[in-house]
Amino acid sequence: MAQIDIDSLLSQMRTLSAQLQPNAAAAPASADAQAPYSFGNLLKQSISDVAQLQDKAQQLSAAFDRGDPNANLPQVMLAVEKAQLSFQAMSQVRNKLVNAYTDIMNMPM
Repeated sequence: MAQIDIDSLLSQMRTLSAQLQPNAAAAPASADAQAPYSFGNLLKQSISDVAQLQDKAQQLSAAFDRGDPNANLPQVMLAVEKAQLSFQAMSQVRNKLVNAYTDIMNMPM
């Protein structure tokens, strides 16, 4: 299996998210706006992006099953593959974080 470049994938996910939500910049400032690139915010955003991709794939798949003429098979397959790849990448990041946490906790004091 090919190695996934996590930084590249996250940057693509952010770009897609920005394209889907053009009014996000006009949203009111919140506590998250103070540190937009904090680890917690990036993690929340990537989980949200993965969930959005999975929802879109599910909606397109359901539309295709209903026979919607606007949902063609290539669109459905691409959406499903994007959702699967993003979930796999998120799982790999989670596994790396768990391993790093375990390593830190097992360090002698």
